[in-house]
Amino acid sequence: MTSRQIIRTFLLSCSIAAAAFSHPSEATAANPTIRPGEIWKDAAGDTINAHGGGVIFADGKYYWYGEHRASVRPNPQEGVNVYSSPNLTDWTYEGLALKASDQPGHDIERGCIFERPKVIYNKKTGKYVMYFHLELKGKGYGPARYAVAVSDAPTGPFKFLKSGRVNPTLMPTNLAYDKASKRAGEKMEWWTPEWRSEIGNGMFTLRDLPGGQMSRDMTLFVDDNGKAYHIYSSEDNLTLHIAELTDDYLDHTGRYIRIFPGGHNEAPAVMKKDGKYWMIASGCTGWAPNEARLMTADSMLGEWKQLPNPCRGENADKTFLGQSNYILKVPGKKDSYIAMFDKWDPKSLKNSRYLWLPVEWGEDGVPYVEWKAEWSPSEL
Repeated sequence: MTSRQIIRTFLLSCSIAAAAFSHPSEATAANPTIRPGEIWKDAAGDTINAHGGGVIFADGKYYWYGEHRASVRPNPQEGVNVYSSPNLTDWTYEGLALKASDQPGHDIERGCIFERPKVIYNKKTGKYVMYFHLELKGKGYGPARYAVAVSDAPTGPFKFLKSGRVNPTLMPTNLAYDKASKRAGEKMEWWTPEWRSEIGNGMFTLRDLPGGQMSRDMTLFVDDNGKAYHIYSSEDNLTLHIAELTDDYLDHTGRYIRIFPGGHNEAPAVMKKDGKYWMIASGCTGWAPNEARLMTADSMLGEWKQLPNPCRGENADKTFLGQSNYILKVPGKKDSYIAMFDKWDPKSLKNSRYLWLPVEWGEDGVPYVEWKAEWSPSEL
């Protein structure tokens, strides 16, 4: 074998090895698979750092947005990372879609907290719109704001527009002001029957009415008619809110509802099938996993009801040791959805893993998610 042939053989072997390494699993190129909970690498061999995020499909590629997280929790986040993929298994790092600011006092000054970034595309404006849960630098989890950024391209750079509380001075459509609790200023013992009753009657809604409603764990959902919604945990994480967005997706219209007041739900993920809306959510137990909740409604701003845990299989009672985050409707495949969960590592959030599993449907039309140690998107 000539020296040139030896070099070519060596380069080819390196290329094959790199291709295999870029998958979230050691799969063949012809049938790449997803292995939930394992370490996933990008094309450069680096661990994917995109936590609490979401995935969209645009221009023939998938784009995955997520929280940049440092290896050590006290270290600051750099912003929102974005990765691209042709097939949901081979991911290329595209950089920071939204970068933390170096300007002192800026809403997203480096040292703030970015959580649950979600991106949607507005067909009317041609803009990619990002919402995320923002906590200001040095303020802990007190501000409880939503934030908005916009871009002309899916990879960014996204331009930060604003942050704040949701719908100041406006009441939800399913809670009349004259019938709401008037005990917002009182100190009551938490979790007593009396306190729970007042929470259900909107005690915290009225407490936050002047400055707007708290917005923490969140997601976005675009309906078939292009109408978009912001779904977020509010009222000290006690109650989920669903707020309608303006046609350009940059603001709230003022229409919103409260669902399951006092239910202590967070981490909402939403999908729609055959005219029915479904939501998977989590209880509030910090970084520790808990049993998932399934909700359903015939209208986004309608009446929601709760159903049993949608998870099945190993560790189903702890959501596979993860937490709900996002549901991707797979383009071009009827009724195919992927439920995306995060398996948090509170000691090193960068090391938190990803649990992606296909959504399946029972004979009764109710969705469920079954644990699989390995599966291929080609099966959908």
